[in-house]
Amino acid sequence: MSDERHLAGIGVSPGTAWAPALVFRLEFPEIPDRTVGQDEVEGEVRRLRGAVRVVVDALEALKARTLQRAGPEEAAIFDAQILMAQDPDFLSAVEQVIRNNRFSAETAFEFKALELRQLFSASHSANLRDRVADLHAIQMRMLHRLQGRTDGDPWALTLDENVIVVAHELSPGLTVQLDREHVVGLVSEEGTRTSHAAILAHSLGIPAVMGAKGAMARVRDGMMVLLDGQTGGILIDPTPDELDAARTRVSRRHRFTMQLESVVHLPAESPDGVRVTLMGNVDLPDELEAGIRNGAEGVGLLRTEFLLTGRSAMPTEDEQLAYFQRVASAFPDKNIIIRSFDLGGDKFPATFEAPHEPNPFLGWRSIRVCLDQPEIFRPQLRAVLRAAYRRPIWLMLPLVTTVEEVEEARELLAEEARRLHAEGLPAADKVPVGVMIETPAAVLLADRLAEVSDFFSVGTNDLTQYTLAVDRGNARLASRFTAHHPAMIRQLRDVRLAGEVAGLHVSVCGEMASDPLDAMLLAGLGYRALSVAPPALPAVKWLLRSVPMAEAEKAAAEALEARRAADVVAALRDTAARHVDVRLLDAEGAVARPLVPR
Repeated sequence: MSDERHLAGIGVSPGTAWAPALVFRLEFPEIPDRTVGQDEVEGEVRRLRGAVRVVVDALEALKARTLQRAGPEEAAIFDAQILMAQDPDFLSAVEQVIRNNRFSAETAFEFKALELRQLFSASHSANLRDRVADLHAIQMRMLHRLQGRTDGDPWALTLDENVIVVAHELSPGLTVQLDREHVVGLVSEEGTRTSHAAILAHSLGIPAVMGAKGAMARVRDGMMVLLDGQTGGILIDPTPDELDAARTRVSRRHRFTMQLESVVHLPAESPDGVRVTLMGNVDLPDELEAGIRNGAEGVGLLRTEFLLTGRSAMPTEDEQLAYFQRVASAFPDKNIIIRSFDLGGDKFPATFEAPHEPNPFLGWRSIRVCLDQPEIFRPQLRAVLRAAYRRPIWLMLPLVTTVEEVEEARELLAEEARRLHAEGLPAADKVPVGVMIETPAAVLLADRLAEVSDFFSVGTNDLTQYTLAVDRGNARLASRFTAHHPAMIRQLRDVRLAGEVAGLHVSVCGEMASDPLDAMLLAGLGYRALSVAPPALPAVKWLLRSVPMAEAEKAAAEALEARRAADVVAALRDTAARHVDVRLLDAEGAVARPLVPR
């Protein structure tokens, strides 16, 4: 198949979809450089303020609609736009331009908005870059209003057939208004997994791919598009055979889903009686319900970066406490492992002063940021201790590379425990503190880290990236990004052995654990606890219940002797195929090529 028909993006909302494309081009209205007389200046200021009130009312209405369609967390996305639309500093600057230059309200607003857009776009903070879509939406609404346009909402779409919407940039305003009956998929050139439109698409259940560079140039209105919202693969103008193959995969997946329902609430116990604890990874609050529904035995990775999404300030201690308590209440008496803020790389909050770094993924991130900025870290530690009062809550530190990092974090935690006790607030005296093993340094130092840690959890995503020196988000290197590399298999064995010698609880919470074949490999390597993406829990449990542990251990032994990643995969598939129809697992595969690893 020609590469011209393939596009690589980021899968942000799972599902397979195919339909004719609706290429959505929303252009800014032409704004002439218009000046007004001195006696009209204050009238322009009043017109600006009036437009702000109308736009804020429209955003409040969208927030209410989102609350009804998606839920409270998703509705809160519009709070950022409402705050941005009313930002006193920005509006004051626009009014100053009107008064100093006698510009019309729309000319002044466009001038300052473009200035701010350039600032956001050039930022090294992914969260600030994500806010460009919010600014774009406000700018569009304000300019339409100030020009007195009567053509209604600029994002309104009237549809009478199924389509996949293709756009340069998806705003939350467009996403939440989409007709779910007819919009079966979304493709955007801009956006990330943390962008507001991505979160809404996920909540609304619309398969979506973002970051699909070149989509607007290569996709035309009416052209058939096939997308995979999990892998980020997009196929343009698929052949009848390719569409039939996609339908077969979807049908097979549907039958497989029905089969999996019978094992959801059974233990993940192999036919020869070995039990594996399956917990859930939680990125967003709406994944709690999926975890419960799919039988998660607690939360093995609670990512806390959600608390930063769309915010104009860092979350308070009480806000974090409320969220942690909500998660703990969803899994009473089950372990909840909270990962401290994994800031940096592409995850700085909008208000955080992120440094310019040539390689941010090898720079100031994760535990380094938290230890260097204790004013950020301490409120989170206090929230964890308070949430852990009479609850089994653990704290996990990301991207640890030295013993000193663990010791310093533990000392800060102990200080906050003493302060909470002195303040008379109910809180745990201490919580188990563990290390997320994500670098070769942590693997090599595992025996020493075990001396200052209560548990280990392997983050296979970054561990693969740093072991192989392959950027996991680089589509060009996707074929080289594989957790099946023999070096990865050996490191997984070494971490598990180091934890066993020290008597630590050792688990895996990276993407490997969410792949059934890889979960079988991990179990064969001796891991007895895995943390899995909630939708993958039934399939992982099904395979672990189907393959005797003795055979999984033989497959792991073969993997440890393998010279190539392909040999590892072959060993796993051959072992599984003796007990199940592995084509059922393939139903989860990409409709195009899995060009961008998750």
